[in-house]
Amino acid sequence: MPLKFKLLALLAVMLLASGCSSIYMPGVPNTPMLTTKGEFAAGAHISLRGNVNVNSAYAFSDNLAAMVNFGSMNSERRKRDVKHNYFEFGGGYFKTFGPEDNRILEFYAGMGTASSKRVVRDYDDGILMNTDIYDADYTKMFVQANYSSKKTSKVRLLGVDFGLNYGTAWRLSFASTKDFKLNGVPQVNEDNIFIEPVFFTRMILSEQFQLQYTSGSNIGLRSRKFLNAGHSVFSIGAVINVGRKPKTK
Repeated sequence: MPLKFKLLALLAVMLLASGCSSIYMPGVPNTPMLTTKGEFAAGAHISLRGNVNVNSAYAFSDNLAAMVNFGSMNSERRKRDVKHNYFEFGGGYFKTFGPEDNRILEFYAGMGTASSKRVVRDYDDGILMNTDIYDADYTKMFVQANYSSKKTSKVRLLGVDFGLNYGTAWRLSFASTKDFKLNGVPQVNEDNIFIEPVFFTRMILSEQFQLQYTSGSNIGLRSRKFLNAGHSVFSIGAVINVGRKPKTK
């Protein structure tokens, strides 16, 4: 087997293994693609696991913007229950460039808080043998760079042409737990630094409304038992951009 396929297989195994105990769950990074003062962007996304994310941003000048993001997941299954909520806010700088200003570069920084609870059950021949409850709050600070292009390609569906545009976001997050308990017993708090690269594709339904597919990964830079990179980002959603004004020369 070629080396690159061995590395990909090893990475997949590591992600699956770490997902068993990870209390950290990244959200869908906010990629508003703002261009002018007074523009408002919002998006709602959901993953295959039922993790719901809502992002919003507002440009209060031609280059400065503020954002608010939050998300929630509440999943109950036979072997695992997951309840996760987070809220974050930030601000940053955006700039259009290129032919007809159809490329966008954004830089944001912010902070947030999250709560995570996981119930993990072990069965043997259908008999419940053990239950572990992981319960923690954690804080997070982040910096993020977005690049996107409004230059479109086309896809034809059901006889109708739809425009497509693409983008990427790279986020660096520093997370630190507080009040971490395992089965009600206080544990040593953990921290970690995560690199979170994300790529997204948007299908243009109108100038204001688009569908979005997001895929990305999550890489922990520190070896931790519980606050580790156990979840990737795969979601579908919808985004709106309203209030855009023509730029004055």
